[in-house]
Amino acid sequence: MDSKHNPEKTFLQGRGAQFHAPNRFEKQISSYENIDFLDEPWMDDTRTEFFIEHSKKIINKVSSPDIPAAYSINPYQGCEHGCIYCYARNTHEYWGFDAGLDFEQKIMIKENAPELFKKALQHPNYRPDGIMFSGNTDCYQPIERKKKITRQLLEIFFDYRHPVGIITKNALILRDKELLQEMAQLNLVSVNISLTTLNEKTRRAMEPRTATSMQRLKVIEALSNLGIPVNIMAAPIIPSINDHEIPALLKSAADAGALSAGYTIVRLNGAVSAIFEDWVSKVFPNSATKVLNQISECHGGQLNDSRFRTRMHGEGPIAISISNLFKMAKLRYFKGRSMPKLDYSLFRRPGPTQLNLFK
Repeated sequence: MDSKHNPEKTFLQGRGAQFHAPNRFEKQISSYENIDFLDEPWMDDTRTEFFIEHSKKIINKVSSPDIPAAYSINPYQGCEHGCIYCYARNTHEYWGFDAGLDFEQKIMIKENAPELFKKALQHPNYRPDGIMFSGNTDCYQPIERKKKITRQLLEIFFDYRHPVGIITKNALILRDKELLQEMAQLNLVSVNISLTTLNEKTRRAMEPRTATSMQRLKVIEALSNLGIPVNIMAAPIIPSINDHEIPALLKSAADAGALSAGYTIVRLNGAVSAIFEDWVSKVFPNSATKVLNQISECHGGQLNDSRFRTRMHGEGPIAISISNLFKMAKLRYFKGRSMPKLDYSLFRRPGPTQLNLFK
């Protein structure tokens, strides 16, 4: 982390976003002022609220051509992890919330997800295809410890012998290690652990409510020792913040037993741009301009980038330098390793007892 890391006194510890960002769909906005007209800023209540969402479907089609999964399942919307760079922040605006603090504080829970998933699998026209779990927000975020919706869905995946890919940065996944081991023995699961930094100061500021870097390495080791295939995602890479860590990240993950690695370069679409700019100016005041300029250089002079097949890895000298560094590190530490292919041939619909549930 920047040697002069020095958040302002008003920095909300334990949160990534530092303010309520305007919602692009709202025609009116509200603001708060101190009733005594003092200079001290208004500090919002930072407690987390939970809302029950009665979804009509749980399997979402992925239309992006640069994302390998055909579908995604998200048992939760919003994410208490609070990662400052998260592209999913923008989706919170569709719920009438904002992409800033609301994204971290107001979490939607899809309690009927297991019922919806089972019903979808029972449809006679359903054919197994790649499902990412989750494609939007972390399926193992803190509320999962209580709600266990991810666990219920995994049990359905296993019962139907349906493959699934999981991406998470939470050590809670170890709760389900026995089930994941059974699935791995049938090539029904692949796990992707997000590993962005080995510097705890950076991690606490950038991903405030996630598992520590050392915990994630222990997760990789524990899963790998059980024969559960693990890929690590060094994502996102942020120039001048964590790009120099690429070799160390890949070496640590390989030493822990990971079979493969991937990366993306940060892109700041929609409201994420203003949220990130505010954050980086407070956390890295001396290098904020450099960070933002280098991100822009990777995306054609813009902080945001929606161009398919370009947005993930960027372009230009800085992006090429990051790509080359990653390729060299991967060749050195992952040579001869690869993730096994998932087996879609085992898909089945369990017996008449479950079939009768949907007649």
